[in-house]
Amino acid sequence: MAEPLEFYFDFSSPYAYLASEQIDALAARYGRQVKWRPILLGVVFRATGSAPLTEIPLKGDYSRRDFDRSARFLGLPFRFPSKFPLPTQAAARAYYWLHQQDCAQARAFAHAVFRALFVHDRDISDTAVVTELAVQAGADPAALAAAIQSEEMKARLRQECDTAIARGVFGAPFIFIDGEPFWGADRLPQIERWLAHGAF
Repeated sequence: MAEPLEFYFDFSSPYAYLASEQIDALAARYGRQVKWRPILLGVVFRATGSAPLTEIPLKGDYSRRDFDRSARFLGLPFRFPSKFPLPTQAAARAYYWLHQQDCAQARAFAHAVFRALFVHDRDISDTAVVTELAVQAGADPAALAAAIQSEEMKARLRQECDTAIARGVFGAPFIFIDGEPFWGADRLPQIERWLAHGAF
């Protein structure tokens, strides 16, 4: 079986949300799976000397317009969050813990987190919100709460961030297919061509 696509993202990235709603179906059309790998853009930005798009002069105004327009173009619901940017450590740790238990459960949780932030304007930096979304996906609340604070999950997330940076990840979404890196939700058409016809 061909290697899965690797989907690096931060739950606070609007473009990662747009990609998250498409990437599994895109990969499945070509017999591929997707490995979802949440990271922290704050850690990446410290390594690159960058900042969230919305905080960069000129780019900030454009990006807010483009988030809305891109969502409309794709037919996806979108509302820019009232709290942004925001930390996503709890959600990322919860994802990796859930993934150890049940991949499908973790994937359902990830979609719920993205939609909570970018459709329903919920504060996903709040551990209570993260726990609620995980419980809805089938998690045990006490075990999840302990996992979010565990040294094991903290170390796992640090490792994922370090690995991403070592591989050249500088933003989100960042997708690897057969070792080839693609940055941005707008690269999905190129990824589809790669899946359909091979390297170009």
